[in-house]
Amino acid sequence: MARIDLGRATQLSPATITAITSDMLEEGLIVGIDADEPRAPLARGRPRSLLAIDGSAANVISVRISVNRIDLAMAGFAGHIFHSRKVYYDATLADRGSFPATLTDAVRDFVAAAGIDPESVLEIGVASQGIVDTNKGEVVWSPAFAGRDIPVVGPLQEAFSARVTLSNDTNMITEALHWSDPERYSGTFAVIMVDYGVGMGLFLDDHLFVGASGAAAEIGHANHIPGGARCRCGRSGCLEAYLADYALLRMTQNLPDFTDPASMTVTANTFEELHERAEAGDAQVIGALLQAGTALGYGIARLLAVIDPARIVLTGAGIRAYPFMEKAMHTALEDALVEDLRRSLTIDVVPWNEDFIRRGLIAQAMRRLDETLVIATRRVRTGRSSLAP
Repeated sequence: MARIDLGRATQLSPATITAITSDMLEEGLIVGIDADEPRAPLARGRPRSLLAIDGSAANVISVRISVNRIDLAMAGFAGHIFHSRKVYYDATLADRGSFPATLTDAVRDFVAAAGIDPESVLEIGVASQGIVDTNKGEVVWSPAFAGRDIPVVGPLQEAFSARVTLSNDTNMITEALHWSDPERYSGTFAVIMVDYGVGMGLFLDDHLFVGASGAAAEIGHANHIPGGARCRCGRSGCLEAYLADYALLRMTQNLPDFTDPASMTVTANTFEELHERAEAGDAQVIGALLQAGTALGYGIARLLAVIDPARIVLTGAGIRAYPFMEKAMHTALEDALVEDLRRSLTIDVVPWNEDFIRRGLIAQAMRRLDETLVIATRRVRTGRSSLAP
């Protein structure tokens, strides 16, 4: 973009635009380029000079931890991902004693393979399945680990000079939706992910809400039926125990409600297989999906009564079977909540894309980096230039 166009977009004076962009050029945050546009054959003067973000000014890393897998991606300052990798580990052996070394080694090897200076990595965003404690920088509980209270932030901060943050993975889906379509996904909205578990992300008054310790919006582990079906977390009656992949598998196999989810074989294709059976007319699977729809409806009703979101987004691998859940979900909503509390609700069904979590991590890291660079730019004017926090 040319300086004159920046002035029109920001309503700042030419002098102010020149002062700000000069600082940013000196810091190496932006670069000048010649416009790649056709010119008249007899035109005089140089091509129009444009300004662009310098992608090499800083790098950020996203780390997603799921069962048996660590997904890593790296983006430059312009926000474009240029390096990615998947690392596999044994979740049945991962605990607070072993996993921190597994994680730091994976990130260290990833940075080396990218061929960049480790000091250029200024942000590392980590998202994990399960319940996280952002104050301690630990994963309190997750199906991705054999143990509890897994340190994540501390070990990475010791190994790298970057700022490290930890989030729940569904929160990052919420962040990604807001980043990609802020007109539609702003204000107050919620994301419910139905997958290996049931997670939720909340955007309240234009901000991602994570609660006092980062564990807000764990709707999957709110009780749905007291003394009900066994949940993967070890308790009974959670909403997840009626919606997640293992819950549907348990219903379709006529297993008792107290059957331990750990004893059941679920795969990445479980929801797809159940959906195909439902489309083929399998009455048992269709019945299980109706029960799941009822549970989802009651969960949404509680959410509406407490928060009053303008929009709820349903996503995750389990949402592929939503057409078989939808009617039961709406019936449960009508039974659980008066019309006045649900009349303005909009429900979006968004096809699952694992890249949501990666994009959310990158978006959040870029926002933190931008806030840091505002401080850095102020330091430039006093002769104390630094990109570091």
